[in-house]
Amino acid sequence: MLNWWKAPLARALPSLLLFLSGTAAAAEPDLLTTLDQRFGELVVGPLAKLLFFDLVFWDDAINVPIVVAWLVFGAVFFTLRMGFINVRAFKHAIDVTLGRYDKAGDVGEISHFKALSSALSATVGLGNIAGVAIAVKTGGPGAIPWMIIAGLLGMSAKFTECTLGLMYRVKDANGHVSGGPMQYLARGLEERGQKGLGRVLAVVFAVMCIGGSFGGGNMFQGNQSLDSVAQAIPWFADHPSVYGVLLAALVGSVILGGIKRIGDVAGLIVPAMCGLYVVAALYVLLVNVENIAPAFEAMMRGAFSLDAGLGGLLGALIQGFRRAAFSNEAGIGSASIAHSAATTNEPVSEGIVALLEPFIDTVIICTMTGLVVVITGAYQSDATNGVLMTSAAFATALPWFPTLLTVAVFLFAFSTMISWSYYGERSATWLFGPKASMPYKVIFLVFTWLGCVLKVANVLDFSDLMVLGMAFPNILGLLLLSGKVRAALDDYMGRLASGAIARTR
Repeated sequence: MLNWWKAPLARALPSLLLFLSGTAAAAEPDLLTTLDQRFGELVVGPLAKLLFFDLVFWDDAINVPIVVAWLVFGAVFFTLRMGFINVRAFKHAIDVTLGRYDKAGDVGEISHFKALSSALSATVGLGNIAGVAIAVKTGGPGAIPWMIIAGLLGMSAKFTECTLGLMYRVKDANGHVSGGPMQYLARGLEERGQKGLGRVLAVVFAVMCIGGSFGGGNMFQGNQSLDSVAQAIPWFADHPSVYGVLLAALVGSVILGGIKRIGDVAGLIVPAMCGLYVVAALYVLLVNVENIAPAFEAMMRGAFSLDAGLGGLLGALIQGFRRAAFSNEAGIGSASIAHSAATTNEPVSEGIVALLEPFIDTVIICTMTGLVVVITGAYQSDATNGVLMTSAAFATALPWFPTLLTVAVFLFAFSTMISWSYYGERSATWLFGPKASMPYKVIFLVFTWLGCVLKVANVLDFSDLMVLGMAFPNILGLLLLSGKVRAALDDYMGRLASGAIARTR
């Protein structure tokens, strides 16, 4: 009886050694594949049915997932509740981001610009490159105008959650600030006499955020970056373990330095890659200038015409809103964790900076991808891979673009990983205390390596579902606390108009 473990170990050892050697991506143990399949059947499948429950279940031609409807409802509500703050504070947001209202003695760890870059680094990525192409192929060119509208509405949701992040942030004994939904859900709702509800929502959010950080914010990014890099350097395809170690070392060199180092790196990567991507897109549009007018006509007709029936119009609308909601994560709550580290004593000012995030992510980056895919006609090809579709579209005018896209995919994946590590680490320390910081980072780096050597589709799908699931506790809390945000906004805008809040440079 004491040797019960020898037989199973003898059977598993060859597969385990082959797996750890990392000599072949397809060499994972049969046990791992079986566990992944069972996990998908028992956990991922039911959870996906819940989050993507079709609110129009009686009509097979129209599909409205409940999580998308919840995100869109939040975006519309906060736009109205905050008096179209996405429009009236846009110019002021740029001024604050550029530091024109900075004051000496403000509390925080990073500048407004670095906070915005850190949050953007977690959202700008493969969704802007691959997801938009798939959305256009599925919903047609009409999905693009709806995607833009959803991005504009999402600016108000982002403002609301990031303002609350600053309102309820705390400062520890080492001078590090920490904020986000964990703080404002628990403490904000306690102020309303809803301590139990607030605590439950905060714990649910924190657990989901940690799970999302390990999968969608880490393993998936490593896996996708490996696939992209392996096209340029095929050797890595046969040695995923080596790539995983190198990537983990690179990520570790940043995240072990905390939010200041994350902000420094994001402040370099995000503007550079976004700028280069937009310039390349503009060049493709100029080369295909004669197709711009017909493309816009197709977009408007697809978005607002009933030529294809109500189902066709709603299909374009849903695909556009869905892509925007999934891309900029407005209402998810994650960005408020990064923005909470900004140096300011005015919570509303950082919320105003944060509203630029969906504009850059969705209205600019996603729209550029969509326009290029439509104008070049790439969405009409037989391709089903979004990255390849976008790459082919850009390559019509820039033959070398696939190489640049490989670099872009890697950098976007890398920047997403470092930002999500901070989100997960802040959630872990809120749940378990400051001592959880270093263990979390070590585990995160292990998952970075695992993402490169494992093919566990259901685990990654589960992580993505957890990220989307964060919207349910977060938006519910935002709705309950929206009155406090509106009062603070009115006070801030009044002081701004009177000159009590003045530019410092």
